[in-house]
Amino acid sequence: MNRAVQMDDAPAPLGAGVFLQAGNGRHLLGLDGVPRESLLDLLASAARYREKLRTPRWISDELRGIAICNAFFEDSTRTRVSFELAEQRLGAIHTTFIASGSSLSKGETMLDTLRVLTSMRVDLVVVRHRSSGSPAFLARHLGAGIINAGDGEHEHPTQGLLDLLTLSDAWNGRFEGRRFGIIGDITHSRVARSAIFGLRTLGAEVVIAGPPTLIPAEAETLGCTVATTIEEAMHGADGVMALRIQRERMEGGLLATLGEYARLWGLTRERIAQMRPGAVVLHPGPMNRGVEIAPDVADGSESRVLTQVENGLAVRCAVLARAAAAIGEGS
Repeated sequence: MNRAVQMDDAPAPLGAGVFLQAGNGRHLLGLDGVPRESLLDLLASAARYREKLRTPRWISDELRGIAICNAFFEDSTRTRVSFELAEQRLGAIHTTFIASGSSLSKGETMLDTLRVLTSMRVDLVVVRHRSSGSPAFLARHLGAGIINAGDGEHEHPTQGLLDLLTLSDAWNGRFEGRRFGIIGDITHSRVARSAIFGLRTLGAEVVIAGPPTLIPAEAETLGCTVATTIEEAMHGADGVMALRIQRERMEGGLLATLGEYARLWGLTRERIAQMRPGAVVLHPGPMNRGVEIAPDVADGSESRVLTQVENGLAVRCAVLARAAAAIGEGS
C-alpha cells in the first residue's frame, strides 16, 4: 500500500465496519462490513434520486446550508465532476480543493491542510487520496463527515454502489444466485475491492481473473473464486467488469505488453458470448479500447458503461443526503 503522504499519525486500520456509525453514519469510508440492509437502503435512495435527476432542470434545496469541500489529492474527472454536480443539484454550498499548487507544495501535511479548510465551517469532506486508509485517518481527526472518493488500493465505495445499482437494474434487484466476473489488475484495484465487498454482501458469487502477477495473494480471503483464464471466469456469468490496465504495470515488470494482455485477458465479442443471455458488461473508466475491452464490446448492447456514469450521479446524491441527514441528527 502507498503511504507516501506525510501524516501526523498512522492511518486507521482497514477492514470491517468502515461505514462508520460514529456521528450517526456521517462517514462513508468503504463497503467492507456495511450491512445488507444499509446497502439496499442506499440503492433504493439512489434509484429515487435517479428518477428526479431525469426531470429536466431538477434542483433541490435539500442540502441548503450544508458546506462541502471536495479534496482531491489525485487526478479525477468522473468522480470529481459527479460529486460537484450532485452537490449543486442538492443545493449545497461547495468548493473543490486541488492538491497541485496548494500549500502541500510548501510542506504542509494533508491533515493540517484539511484542518484549515474544515475550520471554515465545512460540514462534509469528499476526499480522494493515493494513500490507503487516508479517509479513515481523517475521520478520526476531523469533526466533519468524511466520504471516501477513492483511497489508494483500498476502496472506492461510491463506485461500488453505482456498480451495484447498475447490476440491480439488470438483474431485477436479485443478487442471490448471480455470478459476476471481474477481469484485470485486481491487486491494485480499489474498484474491484468495493465491488467484491458489495456483491458478496448481497449474495452474488464473484469470480476474478487476470495475469497471476496482478492477482492478490489474499484473493481467497476476499470471498471470491480465482479463475485461471478469462474464459473460465466468464462462462455462465450474469455480468462482467473489465478493469483499466495502467501502463506503469508494464514498467514495473508485472505485464509483458498491452498486446499480450489484450490477447489473453481482453473482453471480446467471442468471450462475452460465453455469458448467460441478458448478461451485462461494466467498466469503471477511463477505457483503453482494444486493450481491456474491444470497441464493439464497449459500444455493444451488453455495455452499461454510460448507465454506470448516470447512476454515479444518483448514488452520490444519495450518499451526500445520508451524510447530511446524519449531521443534522447529531446536532
